[in-house]
Amino acid sequence: MESRSKITRSGFSEIYQREIGLSQSRSFAHRITGSEAIVEQIDLYGKLNAHDGCVNTVHFNSTGDFIVSGSDDTQVIFWDWAAKSKRLAYSSGHSDNIFQARIMPFTDDRTVITSAADGQVRLGQVRENGEVETKRLGKHQGSVHNLAIEPGSPHIFYSCGEDGFVQQFDLRSCSSAKLFACSSLKENKRPGIIRLNAIVIDPRNPTYFAVGGYDGYARVYDIRSYQQESSSSDSLVKAFCPPDLLGTDNIHITGLAYSNSSELLVSYNDELVYLFQKNMGLGSNPHSVSPENLKRLDRSQVYSGHRNSQTVKGVSFFGHSDEYVVSGSDCGHIFIWKKSGELVRLMVGDKHIVNCLVSHPFLPVLATSGIEKNVKIWVPMASDRSPLPENVKEIMEANKQGREDRSRITLTPDVIMHVLRLQRRQPLTYIDRRYTRSDLESDEEDEGETRILGFADDDASSEGGFTNNSRDCNIS
Repeated sequence: MESRSKITRSGFSEIYQREIGLSQSRSFAHRITGSEAIVEQIDLYGKLNAHDGCVNTVHFNSTGDFIVSGSDDTQVIFWDWAAKSKRLAYSSGHSDNIFQARIMPFTDDRTVITSAADGQVRLGQVRENGEVETKRLGKHQGSVHNLAIEPGSPHIFYSCGEDGFVQQFDLRSCSSAKLFACSSLKENKRPGIIRLNAIVIDPRNPTYFAVGGYDGYARVYDIRSYQQESSSSDSLVKAFCPPDLLGTDNIHITGLAYSNSSELLVSYNDELVYLFQKNMGLGSNPHSVSPENLKRLDRSQVYSGHRNSQTVKGVSFFGHSDEYVVSGSDCGHIFIWKKSGELVRLMVGDKHIVNCLVSHPFLPVLATSGIEKNVKIWVPMASDRSPLPENVKEIMEANKQGREDRSRITLTPDVIMHVLRLQRRQPLTYIDRRYTRSDLESDEEDEGETRILGFADDDASSEGGFTNNSRDCNIS
């Protein structure tokens, strides 16, 4: 006779309670989509092929009906993921690899924001006549890896760049504002600027947002501190960092994610993934925390087994109630852990490296991308639960050894070229630069260095018959 725990894992108990009227429809749907049985049956549903370069970003729209992706080919593509078909494609106007593409909510899926290695933040507007008009909204000095949309807003979003700046954009006025430059937290050292890779907004408390970049601290800020024009300083609310990593110079943050209960997930380059509860912060001045208080802090949950070294990888929650944590790896696998840290799935997601993983807003569906030129869709469709592969220990040990030894890995020419492109874009002049008030207020230098792409009609037509018109947007 099967044990009670095995029956519960299989999902049978949820179905049984639903059938005898002990479970409401809504709560049943929530629990069943987050059950381990569903996760263990996730399998590859299909590949979305149309890009001509590595796919660096993939996101669902707010209803989960469509996916938008961006690539090294500077194209933006809309997909009907269920039908495995392309719905729209257009030239973004970027002159270098796209790192982020997002559909603004409550815009009838006609407004797309993008950022790229050229430092530009751009707007794509799908018109009623089928044309796609693009505008430049703003610019960073250095790559822009991440954008964050204000929850529920069709107008407001934020960017962070390798120049260390956080910017706010308002589509109603077609304007951008530099909020502040992220300062170093190193003690007894001249303040410098931290290059940023990631920015996320707390969905439960949308006035708070977190950024991460080229040091070990995930920083949390309050947007209300920057809503007055007179405020432009780096007004840190709190910082998070595992005590064991404090003072470590050779790590940086590549990805952040907030849960619906304000837990903060942090992925470190050549390190592990850490989950911080709200009470684990080090305050606004981490160096003021005494060693005794550090020892009393609750230890963050750790997720291990993957390798995050070669590229800028994201990290995400999965499940209706954020029951799981998902990450890509340099070994080409997708790792899915329970929130408790137990590895439950290990799937081959790319021939080389998996970088991006995003979950459907309602369903147990996962979209991923990496070095290959496609987007992969994963849904619960396997007839039987898929066990961990027999060589799981060897894979995890190899990744661990790579982290510890930082050994050289044999890469294919495609991967080598991709890594070299990323390294070539790393700016070398931001680390110790001091920014003045005029830097925050003026975009004149940015405007002079920006290249605006104009397209002829025959160059701008996508496969779906859409036209792209590139225009500049005045910045206030």
